[in-house]
Amino acid sequence: MKPRTDPGRLSTFAAALVVARRDFVAILFSRSFLFFLLGPLFPIVVAGFAGGVGQRVQASADSPRLGVAMRVADVERIAEARATLSDVAGVRLPELRVVARLAPDEPYDPKARFAEAGVSAILSGTPEHPRLTGPQRWLDAWRGPVSLIAAQAQGSGPSAYPPVAMTRLATDQGANRSARLKTAQGAQTLLFLLTMLLAGMVLSNLVEEKGNKIIEILAAAIPMDAVFFGKLFAMLGVSFVGIAVWGSVVGAIVASAGSALPSLPAPAVGWPMLFVLGVIYFAMAYLLLGSLFLAIGSMASTVREVQTLSMPVTMLQLINFFLASFAMTQPGSAIEWIAILIPFSSPFAMLARAAQDPALLPHLLALGWQVLCVVIFVRMGARLFRKRVMKSGPAPVKKRRRLFGGSSAARA
Repeated sequence: MKPRTDPGRLSTFAAALVVARRDFVAILFSRSFLFFLLGPLFPIVVAGFAGGVGQRVQASADSPRLGVAMRVADVERIAEARATLSDVAGVRLPELRVVARLAPDEPYDPKARFAEAGVSAILSGTPEHPRLTGPQRWLDAWRGPVSLIAAQAQGSGPSAYPPVAMTRLATDQGANRSARLKTAQGAQTLLFLLTMLLAGMVLSNLVEEKGNKIIEILAAAIPMDAVFFGKLFAMLGVSFVGIAVWGSVVGAIVASAGSALPSLPAPAVGWPMLFVLGVIYFAMAYLLLGSLFLAIGSMASTVREVQTLSMPVTMLQLINFFLASFAMTQPGSAIEWIAILIPFSSPFAMLARAAQDPALLPHLLALGWQVLCVVIFVRMGARLFRKRVMKSGPAPVKKRRRLFGGSSAARA
């Protein structure tokens, strides 16, 4: 007689799709979803709290920088001269940023590499023969201060100011950077508001199903990892539906207003790519925060406990947003790398980077890191849920025997 085959439980991927489809349909066709669509009318007030960060971004955007591309020893001499003169000179000296430390015979073309430097003008050559490359307005403004700094760097007296050779460029990198910072700030703020508004659905849904024991029934039938992944992607799908509705309303308003609304400057990667990256980074930010909320929901049994446990997470996410906003004003610095490596601030930092830097390879690396963090957080939350909540079930055999007085032979 041929033995019966046991198909076993669904795979994690298949089970996650079942849970996602079930939750998506249940929430989308519920009466409360209509009221949920009205939610963005209230959190708009949160945008006012970004005023302080906005002032910092604007100050950074309007602050011109003079790039320095010289030999290593000359760079140090220029930096020391600028620091010395900043305390005694009566003129406003430009802020320096080193864009290249050159070897003794290394060539450097400031005109060809001006666009990638991210500064308003570039000082090259030597302190004895300085050359200033940039738009005309910065050549006029910095010709005197550069000659003063170069004279101080070579130890010359007041009558030995070296002449400054000038190369005029038609483009203004400082203006482009200022414009792109505004686009980056707008995209970053919109991403944060949408994430914080929509991620709370994951927490409320899990607590509700814990109260009516549905979550325990699902966990007994399919892997707990699949339950968590299914709920995350179901809530993400519902969020995209809400964003599509809100986007349609905003699009209609923009279309009716026409040119009356101010226009944002084009990002470095272009509007189509920024839109695609915005959708992807919203999904990653939602999944990262949602996986953390699932872990919180596994420890909470009442709505009051949910509020108590979720408040620190909300405040930490606000700190992550401010960290990413500050890192946006310091491209290439250690602060920006810290914001990129922290999973919960990484989507905000990378979206702002897309508005300022046209390179796409860093986004692939950042997305890989964020996906890995989502998988780790979901598995940790599922393990925590099994450990703290899923404690029901039949008692072990040895324990049952002790409870009923030993083995059957002893009872006989």
